Amino acid sequence: MKRGRTLLWGALLALATSAGALAAERIDLEAAVERALAADARIAERRHLVEAARALLQEALGHRGLRYDVNAFVGIAPGVDGGFFKEGKTCTTSCTPRDDLYELNDGLSPWLSVQFKIIKPLYTFGKIERYAEAAQGNVDVKRQEVRLARAEVRWDVTRAYYGYLAARDMRRLLEDVDRRIGKALRLMERWLREGKGRARQSDLHALRTGQALARRFLAQAEGVEAVALAGLKVLTGVGLDAELTVADRALRPVPPPAGKLPELIARALERRPEMAQLEAGLRARRALVAAKKAEARPDVYAGVVGSVSYAPNRDRLDNPYIFDPFYHAGATPVLGMKWEFASGVQPARVAKAQAELEALVSKAAFAREGIPFQVAEAWHQVRAGRKAVEEMALASRSARRWLITTYADFEAGLERTERLVDAFQAYVFAHSDYLTTVHDYNLAVAHLARVTGAWE
Repeated sequence: MKRGRTLLWGALLALATSAGALAAERIDLEAAVERALAADARIAERRHLVEAARALLQEALGHRGLRYDVNAFVGIAPGVDGGFFKEGKTCTTSCTPRDDLYELNDGLSPWLSVQFKIIKPLYTFGKIERYAEAAQGNVDVKRQEVRLARAEVRWDVTRAYYGYLAARDMRRLLEDVDRRIGKALRLMERWLREGKGRARQSDLHALRTGQALARRFLAQAEGVEAVALAGLKVLTGVGLDAELTVADRALRPVPPPAGKLPELIARALERRPEMAQLEAGLRARRALVAAKKAEARPDVYAGVVGSVSYAPNRDRLDNPYIFDPFYHAGATPVLGMKWEFASGVQPARVAKAQAELEALVSKAAFAREGIPFQVAEAWHQVRAGRKAVEEMALASRSARRWLITTYADFEAGLERTERLVDAFQAYVFAHSDYLTTVHDYNLAVAHLARVTGAWE
């Protein structure tokens, strides 16, 4: 019986532990990024636009196939009873052709007509090929927009993640300061009651003022922490009501990226989505210019054309020299050439496409100059940020040691309250600046990875 109760309590404890693990999920930065990439609607939108671009490509290639033009309708035709001559269907002498075309002597007849064309393009002087090439370039541009959207999502998650770590560590700092000031206040109040030491009423007010200021900043830090965590929940798609914790126990500086500046610039020019977009855009624009020029040339085609008409209240006339539009059937293979050319419009379309191509070439030249500057700017910011982090880490450690030693002397009655308040302020400012510096440095490293095309 005792063994059964032990097993039961063990099972309940295991269930409670697993339920708690499911309720509060713990993720690091990469896991948060992967969740956001899977959940963000902006990426799904760009992927749908890629599919739309592929459909345009299929439309351009589809012009190589058969084209069907069918027109079927039902109408009314004059009825005809009798032959070609007035005298009747058969006539041997003194035959007079009929002249009752516009008379309805024989009533009306329903009329069924079908006209059709089946055309296969043989040669279009490059129109189909050039338009298909332009459409393929558009597909490549849209694919790079997916990469840009993914990079944007990764950037948003990185900012939210490091922002949350900074706000959380700031809150912990202020909670620690609040505890220490509270302990000093209780000590000061006891000294004042007992009349010990060099305690003064003004010292008590000074400590209370410092505590109030610390609690004010603590409230602000808690608000920023809550907002950052909510943003992280939304970005990762877990929902605002879900429990989410981060794996990092503290905000720490990330390692600097490997590689020298020239290597990073070369990598950016090769891997940036914008450069791939420009290359694809240039291919598309060149193809579009060639297609607009080819529009001035004809299309050679082969196919079958024909028509069928039937009016049941009309007698059929089997005369090869006379065509009855209301009662006939015929089809024939054809080999033809179609040419549509607007002399005043076509040159303007070519000039427009050429101007857009030249504009894109200028944009590509600017990008090849601007991207190296972006990389150099981010690289120098990372280097400066790394040095600032090292100095602020030293300042934070020194300020904490200053606070600890000053507080120990204060407890022993060897230090004035003003010096303790100064130590509290120095510690808060130094460590908060350290957290801000680490936050900015980590974002600078992420920005450098972004501008060099390292994010996929």
